[in-house]
Amino acid sequence: MENQHEATPGAGSPETHADIYGEDGVIRASFLAHVGAAIADRDTITLKKEVGGLHQSELGHLLEALLPEQRLALVELLGKDFDFSALTEVDEAIRLDIVDNLPNEQIAQAVQELDSDDAVYILEDLDQQDQDEILAQLPFTERIRLRRSLDYPEETAGRRMQTEFVAVPPFWTVGQTIDYMREDKDLPDHFTQVFVIDPTFKLLGAIDLDQILRTKRAVKVEDIMHETRHAIPAAMDQEEAAREFEQYDLLSAAVVDENDRLVGVLTIDDVVDVIQQEAEEDLLRMGGVGDEELSDTIVATSRSRVPWLAVNLVTAFVAASVISLFDATIEHVVALAILMPIVAGMGGNAGSQTMTVTVRALATRDIDIYNAGRVIRREMGVGFINGIVFALLIGSVAGLWFQSMEIGGIIATAMIVNMFVAAVAGILIPLLLDRVGADPAVASAVFVTSVTDVVGFFTFLGLAAWWFGVA
Repeated sequence: MENQHEATPGAGSPETHADIYGEDGVIRASFLAHVGAAIADRDTITLKKEVGGLHQSELGHLLEALLPEQRLALVELLGKDFDFSALTEVDEAIRLDIVDNLPNEQIAQAVQELDSDDAVYILEDLDQQDQDEILAQLPFTERIRLRRSLDYPEETAGRRMQTEFVAVPPFWTVGQTIDYMREDKDLPDHFTQVFVIDPTFKLLGAIDLDQILRTKRAVKVEDIMHETRHAIPAAMDQEEAAREFEQYDLLSAAVVDENDRLVGVLTIDDVVDVIQQEAEEDLLRMGGVGDEELSDTIVATSRSRVPWLAVNLVTAFVAASVISLFDATIEHVVALAILMPIVAGMGGNAGSQTMTVTVRALATRDIDIYNAGRVIRREMGVGFINGIVFALLIGSVAGLWFQSMEIGGIIATAMIVNMFVAAVAGILIPLLLDRVGADPAVASAVFVTSVTDVVGFFTFLGLAAWWFGVA
């Protein structure tokens, strides 16, 4: 038995990445089974050896892989050794399931060990009553810092910022600054800049750490500081803040309030999370599934999808009503019923391509009043050329299939019209929605699909009714 225990991965020391993950990047079944067995046996010694040294992201992946009852048991068994920062790496539903089953006293004790941005990330989803109870148990200074961050609107720089930072007055010397950073125990664990402030905490400038290390001790801070040209307003949307980091290649940036007073710092690790979150949101919204997560329940998932499915149902009835106008034509030429989905489907796909490019360009601000006209003309040209290409292909196939060049010509003409309209709708609808303040990622797909279906059916069936003389 002793040899078997020693042969078990991670039995004597914290796991390495290779021990935890397989070549496909998924947690190894053997590691998961070993942790599950330790939880079942309530073997805290093994769990602390196996899990205690994991990085917060690795622990987060482990929590997501475990069964709900195993997660809660793992947190309970690890006690003070559980790294609460791992909760910032899991889905919201899993995070809430864990914290809702923990006493507020334990959460209050845990958040004191976290960076302020991680603490806010965990607290912001709790009920107001639980937030107040937890904050009331924190030291005054820390409570004020967290409350200030929580008072900023969601998805702003103020919510994402870290309130621990290094700030010194301009009259200090480099030597005083270095001594301060060595001796003060309350400074953040990691930072890349030292900020310079006046007595009212108004931001004056900043100094990079490499510049401090290369400067003689007697030199004053004000002589080597540089202006912080990219200070982030606390009320700025987090996506806008992320764009500042991307444009100016920032590692960190000061966050200031409406009076230009330093209130926090935004770091690149938080910005990477923001970029990923915003990209996921845009992708999900384009599919009409909102803020859905894999850990959501069946009821919650169904509820989030129903609204846009209902809107799609309405637009489907609109398209069906167009078809009903030509029921006699379809009855006279049965081939039309077979070919209708091709026209609408090709138009919908073409519109989705243009819409996806446009929505992404709007999100990244790559499209503006200066280049919008050129982009619109380009997409119209692409739609027309693609329409001709597929009109020749589909028209030839349909003509040979039904031994009717008339049908081939009708579907070819309808294909050109619909793919051109699809390209125009795919770019103009997102632009118009953005212009009126609506989210193009949410609403564009429904309208573009509706336009391509209606135009496709009407053009194809209308041409057929006119050519064959059937009303």
